[in-house]
Order: sequence, then C-alpha cells, then structure tokens
Amino acid sequence: MNALLSQGVSILNRTATHLQSPFLLLVRLYWGWQFAQTGWGKVNNIDKVTNFFTTLGIPFPGLNAHFVAGVELVGGLLLIAGLLSRPVGLVLTVNMLVAYITADWEAFTSFLSDPDKFMAAAPFTFLWASLMSLIFGAGSLSLDHWLGRLSERPSQDAAQAIPAT
Repeated sequence: MNALLSQGVSILNRTATHLQSPFLLLVRLYWGWQFAQTGWGKVNNIDKVTNFFTTLGIPFPGLNAHFVAGVELVGGLLLIAGLLSRPVGLVLTVNMLVAYITADWEAFTSFLSDPDKFMAAAPFTFLWASLMSLIFGAGSLSLDHWLGRLSERPSQDAAQAIPAT
C-alpha cells in the first residue's frame, strides 16, 4: 500500500510540475491584460484619476496619477510578454499595497480579523497576481526564460571550446 501511495504522490508531483509554466502563463496573460486595461483606462481618464487621488490625500496627485497609469499599462504589457516578470511583480505589488492603504484602509487592516473583507476588496486579485509573478517568476513560457537561455549559451559554448588540461 505504501508503494502505491508513493507512486501516486510521485505521479501527482510530476504532473503538477509540468503544469506550473502553463498555469503561470495563464495568470500572466489574464492579469497582465487586466493591468494593461486598467492602466489604459487611467491614461484616458487622467483627470478623473487625479481628482480621485486628490480626494484620497495622495501627494502630487497629478504626477502620481500619471505614474500609476504608466505602471499598470506598461507593467501589464510586460507581464503578458513574460519580460522582467519579477521586477514588474515587485512594482505592481507595491502599487497594489498602496491602493489598499490609500483607497481601502478598512479592508487592508482587516487582513487577520476579517479575511473575507480583505479578499473582497478590489485590489486583492491584482495583488495576488502581482505576488505570484514576484515569487514564482514567469515560468518557461516567457521571454524571461528564453532570454535567460540565450545569455547562458555563450558561456557554455566557450566552456566546451576550451580543452581540459
């Protein structure tokens, strides 16, 4: 029975490992698109965003509105491509934490006391996707992966060209 259980766990682990990159691709495509759309909406309604930031007491609301619109638009497009995924994930994570703190403080502070309230807030799924990109990277179905492989090749070729003594 233990051998059967061990074999089952091994099959499950291999299957899950093979699904990691396709899953990360789906997360990047969906949430990258969501971020890009949100950023594009902010770009096209920058006055409304500036006014909203003013009501929240955000310093330099006009500058920050442009900055956040750009971060979300460009960050979303980079997530879709899987390029600079971890740095983009970090910037978007900070962006979403600031969104929580400034626009939904009550939900932010309910993280432990009322997790449903925290998870129901608008920034939650964006924060979750950003954290996934930051922590897990883009996976093998990304420009990050392919550019990394290209940068490794010359050193491997050079190592093979030098005979061992």
